[in-house]
Order: sequence, then structure tokens, then C-alpha cells
Amino acid sequence: MNKRKYLYLLLLLGVTLPLHAQKILTLDDAMAIAVKHSPDLIASRLNLERTSESLNAKRASMKSQFSLNLNPLQYSQSREFNDLISQWNTTENFLTFGTFTVQQPILLTDGTISLNNQFGWRNSYSEYTGVRDKSFYNNLYLSLTQPLFTYNRQKMELKQLELDNENAMLSYAMQRLNLEKNVSQFFYNVYLAQMSLNIKEDEYKNTQKSYDIIKNKVDAGLAAQEELYQAEVNLETARSDRDNQRVTLENYKDQFKQYIGMDIYEDITVMADVEVKPVTVDQQKAIQHGLASRMEIRQREINVQNSQFDLIQVKAANEFRGDVSITYGLLGDNQELKDVYKNPTRNPRVNVAFNIPLWDWGEKKAQIKAQEAVIKTQELNLSNEKVQITLDIRQVVRSLQNMKNQIDIAKINEKNAQLTYDINLERYQNGDLTSMDLNLYQTQLSEKKMAYAQSLIDYRIELLNLKVQTLYDFEAKKSVVPEEFLKEYRDSQTK
Repeated sequence: MNKRKYLYLLLLLGVTLPLHAQKILTLDDAMAIAVKHSPDLIASRLNLERTSESLNAKRASMKSQFSLNLNPLQYSQSREFNDLISQWNTTENFLTFGTFTVQQPILLTDGTISLNNQFGWRNSYSEYTGVRDKSFYNNLYLSLTQPLFTYNRQKMELKQLELDNENAMLSYAMQRLNLEKNVSQFFYNVYLAQMSLNIKEDEYKNTQKSYDIIKNKVDAGLAAQEELYQAEVNLETARSDRDNQRVTLENYKDQFKQYIGMDIYEDITVMADVEVKPVTVDQQKAIQHGLASRMEIRQREINVQNSQFDLIQVKAANEFRGDVSITYGLLGDNQELKDVYKNPTRNPRVNVAFNIPLWDWGEKKAQIKAQEAVIKTQELNLSNEKVQITLDIRQVVRSLQNMKNQIDIAKINEKNAQLTYDINLERYQNGDLTSMDLNLYQTQLSEKKMAYAQSLIDYRIELLNLKVQTLYDFEAKKSVVPEEFLKEYRDSQTK
């Protein structure tokens, strides 16, 4: 609906815009502001950014890592007793070298393979031999380290980060839906307060007319002075009610502006079309869509998976495990750089090690039982979540059906109250009714108007609640895809 139509609605409601600048907000405008400035949504976006970047970092770490370590100067001089020759010997060493390394983690096996090359120049002297050696050297070797008989830590860490990121995405989408619901509630609170103020203004104008009528009658001697006293009380009460409602409206505006992140000193008015068309809701379809789409269920499933990962880690405590390390390379040295590999030396190395736990006094067994209890608890939470979602959807569907009836009743009551007031106003003008009685009919009319508006808004809020509960928009007849909200996040990241 365009703003021209909203302005028309404002005129129908009797809203008078002040002369100074006033910002007019629709519900869509309020949502756009809240998405940018809501503290809760910002916190959720930051958490999503944290998990996304952590996952990106982990994926990057699984690629080949290149490093260069330079030692431009290493000098040492030492004097030690040599048992072989049974005398003291002084040695002097000067080194300059660099090491280039390419390291590649192996996700499939949790191993690591690396290629290393160390190149340098050495100037060494030994007092025993009296020889000073100056030569280039190069050590090129390939190494592989591989854990045995244990779980794949690299793969598990990557999966945990993926689940953490997925959980953060789900939380953001849920926060976005809840934000829509809460913004709507604050928005309609302001709308109702505006409407209530308009009604109080009408009450005051009608009471002023009633006062003028009775005053003319008293002045003409057609009514008792007591009627004028009561009319004065009614007029002051109507003025007080109007002023109180104006204060209430400003308070609701401040709460609304604070929630969506607006400047609380900015003057606003809201526009809304609260008329509703009753929506037919298939309860079974609503439940099926909710169970298939609700993000809380996926979050519970993630909790179950994480607790199972924790069990794997608990079982790995004091585990029997092995480690294999294999290295093979070529070492060459020569005084001439071009001949450094003239007579290379092969230097293979294999190391196999095992960790064999013997006795832990039942620690590991107890920890496993404790973690199994955690898994059962998470599985129970998942089952209960499905039941609770079903109950909530059934309740909302029943509530919507009841609200349809309440809207029809409230509309009839408002119409009857208006007719009753018009009839009794004429009786009052003819002198057949006191001002106190007319005031009661005026109050009744105001209450019925507010009750009708409240019933319409309650229905719209409950429809939105159904949308949150089922992730299906029964008004638009389309599924609410969390990807739409995640796109907002991605767009905000690129700006």
C-alpha cells in the first residue's frame, strides 16, 4: 500500500500532523530500521560473522602452507672435554642458513606430509684437528607423520566448526523472525495509542458540545443548575483523559524508537492498514510444515551431533594409540656451491611409537557413562521440541479461529454502540437524558471502538506468530525461507 493511501487513512482516523517535521513510519519502514540498528540482531550477526570466519580459517589451514625461516647469523664458540681423545677441545662455528617448508595436512587420514629444504653456508674450526672447514650444504627431505588407532581430529574439528556456523545461521534467521514479531507488536502499540488519543479527542469534542447544550438550557431556565455542574465535571474529565492518553502515546513512541534503534528525540507518527481478511489455515499442513522447517529442531539435532563428538573425545582419553613418522632426504655439502650434491648422503628415518594405557581406576568408563547420559538428554530435548512445536501450532490455529469470531462480535458491538450513542444524543438534546447518562454511552462507544481495533491487531499479531511457528506465510501462501534472512546478512557484509 502506498503512502498516499496511508495518509488517507490518517485523515480518516483524525490524526492531525503538527507543523514541524514529523517522520511517518509504516511497518515496513520500521522493520528496515530495526534490521540495521537492533542490538539483538547486530549481536546475532556478529556471532554469525565469528563462526563464518573461524570456518574459513580452518578450511584455509587444510590447504598447503608455505613458510620460509631465515637465520642470517648463528655463531658459537665452546670448549668441551672430549672423552674419545681424553683432552679438552675448542670448537668454533659460524652458520648462515634458511629453511623453506611446504606442509600439507591430509584430511582423509589426519596425517601431515611436508617437503623441507635447508640451505646454508658453514665456517667451522676444531682445535683438535686444526682444520677450518668452509662449505655450502643443502638438506632436502620429505616427511610424513600419521597417527594410528585414533579418531580423525582434523575432520572432527572441521565438522564441529561447520555445525557451529550452521547453528549461528539458524540463530540469526530465528532472531530476524522474532524481530519482525516484536517490531510489529511495538508498532501496533503506538498505532493503538494514536487511535485511542483520536477517540479521546472525539470524546472531548462531544463532551464540549454536551456542555454547551446544557449551559444554554440552564441559561434559558430549561434545566437545573446541577446539570451544568455535572457537565463541567464531565468536560474536565474528558480533557484529563485526553491529556493522559497523549502522555501514554509519547511513552509508547519512546519504547518503539528505542527498540528499533531510532533517535528517541525524533518525532514520528505511524501509519497502518489493520483491516484483515480472514485466512483459512489447514492445521495438519501447518504442523507438517513446522516440523519440517523449524530451525529449533535442526539446532537440537546439532546439539545431539556435538554431544556425540564429545563422546568420541571422551573415549580417546587414555586411549591406545600409535604414531608413525617417516622421513627421507638427501644431504649434500661441498666447498663449491655447484658441487653441493656431488656426493649426496641419503638419510632415511622411521619412527613408530605406541601409547598403551594400563590402568585408570575406572575414570574413562565413568566419563563415557556421563557423556552417554548427555547424549540421551539431548535426544530427549529433540523429541520434546517436536512435541512442543506441534502443541504451539495447534494452539495458534485454535486461537486464530477464535479471533475471527471476536472480530465479528467486536464489529457488531462497535456498530451498535455508535447507533446507541446517536439515539441517546438526540434524547439528550431533547432533554430526556442527563449528561451523566450520555457520558456513559460516550464511554461505551469509545470502548467498543478500541475493542474492535484491538481485535484486528490481535489477529494480525497471531497471524505473524503462526508464520514464526510454521515458517509458512498463510496470507501470501508461500514458505518463509531462512535463506532470505541470511541474504540480508550477506548483503550487509558486502556493503
